[in-house]
Amino acid sequence: MGKTKHHFVKRILHVIDSLHLGGAQEVLLNLATCGSSRFAHEVATMHGRGIYWDRLHDAGITVHSLSPHKYLPLYLATLPALVLSTKPDILHCHLIPSNIIAKPLGTLLGVPLIINHDHTNDPHRIENKLLLALDKSTNRFAHHIITVASACRDFLVKHESIHRGKITLIPNAIDLRRFSPGSSSLSESRTKLGLPQDVPVIAGVGRLNAQKNFALFLEIAAAVVTEIPEARFLLAGEGPEEPRLRAQAASLGIADRVLFAGYIPDTRIVYSAADILLMPSRFEGLPMTLLESMAMGLPIIASNLDGIAEVITDTYEGLLAEPGNAATFTSQVIRLLRDPDFAAQLAINARTKIESNHSVEIMTTAVESIYDKFLP
Repeated sequence: MGKTKHHFVKRILHVIDSLHLGGAQEVLLNLATCGSSRFAHEVATMHGRGIYWDRLHDAGITVHSLSPHKYLPLYLATLPALVLSTKPDILHCHLIPSNIIAKPLGTLLGVPLIINHDHTNDPHRIENKLLLALDKSTNRFAHHIITVASACRDFLVKHESIHRGKITLIPNAIDLRRFSPGSSSLSESRTKLGLPQDVPVIAGVGRLNAQKNFALFLEIAAAVVTEIPEARFLLAGEGPEEPRLRAQAASLGIADRVLFAGYIPDTRIVYSAADILLMPSRFEGLPMTLLESMAMGLPIIASNLDGIAEVITDTYEGLLAEPGNAATFTSQVIRLLRDPDFAAQLAINARTKIESNHSVEIMTTAVESIYDKFLP
């Protein structure tokens, strides 16, 4: 009997902008560590190392840094050298700068299959005409495109004239072996974080940048404490806006109510310690923080955006508010804190949704089916 084209292990080189904290990095980690043995994964970050360098390395994945700094474009030389030396069967590109640089190089160097993974519906692609033109032109080099939400797919169809048949929607997913209710107790988690045991805690998780809109998070916090003075707020993450956010908390008079916890490697402790996840983002694709908290059984209040609204049905798996609407977010936080039975039912429904549609096994199988379908 003849061998099929999938008999031998296929080599995949993932290229991503950075390995700092982010949802795309978590997706890459899941793809590289939870898939079948028919594929061997390596990862190249365009610059630096970052949090996910160690996670990948500890999981046995070979990781390459192409330049020490993003403003030192050594990757224009080191990426072609890496492709020539590793001879990947598949070049899997994540995030816009990596897409723009890696796809043309992969085509030039004859990589058999080039995949573009579109992780976010970033409005800057419309505002920045050059970025939009570059993304559109380099998407022509991809044999196929994966998007994490239908809004991301629709953006590519509408603004970049990509044929819908060239795009497959594969939502992000969670390793349910790691993220499950009861993985650690509320009491234990609050003790580790230095939080009081007997007060409501509202958490925000993510990079402290403009996209996540934690400035609005603090406005909501200030409004909530006027109604529920004992409430406490936890921000887990690091980023360029941290000094400004700390100053804002002080100016709002809530510095003693907000814990800036910094980067927390294992976010399960945050979800276990909190009563609510508050996500007032300006834009998103399908955020991993959302899926993780749903899997952990944590009630969610989030912006009514793109992939978020594709996963959460308002008042069933969580509560949605129009982006930037502080009054609605505030009233929703107060509602959940005063109606714990309703909050608990939202959490149960959310966990059921994740189990049915967003397990890592479902995602990796779907991505590997794309590999199989388009490999020469």
